[in-house]
Amino acid sequence: MITIFSIPELNNHDVQELWFQQDGATCHTARSTIDLLKDTFDDHLISRFGPVNSPPRSCDLTPLDYFLWGYVKSLVYADKPQTLDHLEDNIRRVIADIRPQMLEKVI
Repeated sequence: MITIFSIPELNNHDVQELWFQQDGATCHTARSTIDLLKDTFDDHLISRFGPVNSPPRSCDLTPLDYFLWGYVKSLVYADKPQTLDHLEDNIRRVIADIRPQMLEKVI
């Protein structure tokens, strides 16, 4: 996608002042991808392995990324589940306890 569409499209524009930001998903941070992005954006790359690290729980991400997954994980693992059944029960309980008012505050 990036070599077929994104880079060619960007070459049609002045990208000297443009910054590229991505999350730290492993599919986005493969060595070949980071090298390509560094070649294209120089120091204007915000990424896990780029010149500028992505800030954790950045407000540039979705509420699921910067709040919900971390919140759920902290509660799911609070009692250190030892079995898959226990883990599944914790996940179901934590998700069921999330109230719409909490999500409204995040957005």
